[in-house]
Amino acid sequence: QVQLVEFGGGSVQAGGSLTLSCAATGRTFSSYAMGWFRQGPGKEREFIGAISWSSGNPFYAEPMKGRFTISRDSAKKTTYLRVDALKPEDTAVYYCANKASYRDTWSSWGQGTQVIVSP
Repeated sequence: QVQLVEFGGGSVQAGGSLTLSCAATGRTFSSYAMGWFRQGPGKEREFIGAISWSSGNPFYAEPMKGRFTISRDSAKKTTYLRVDALKPEDTAVYYCANKASYRDTWSSWGQGTQVIVSP
């Protein structure tokens, strides 16, 4: 079974940048895509974007284009989310998730990492 562990959350000032990591563990790791989501206080969880594991091509939800960059290191079974020009409204718990195949849902989730952006 795949387990995902996020790293890199914390408190940052507005205008700064942050890179989150999501490492997959498990002997039978298989991925079609890995995605990033976030849930702000009192808000629904929202999709940020995802990356194709085979090609490394990222795609982003329309509202997230511009300040978010997703990448991956397949040898390390790790995906990264960089957020630039942080705003207080980026305060949220950030999650990564794995989709094992094209028809799969986001079936494996990390525990989440908290990001707090102060003005």
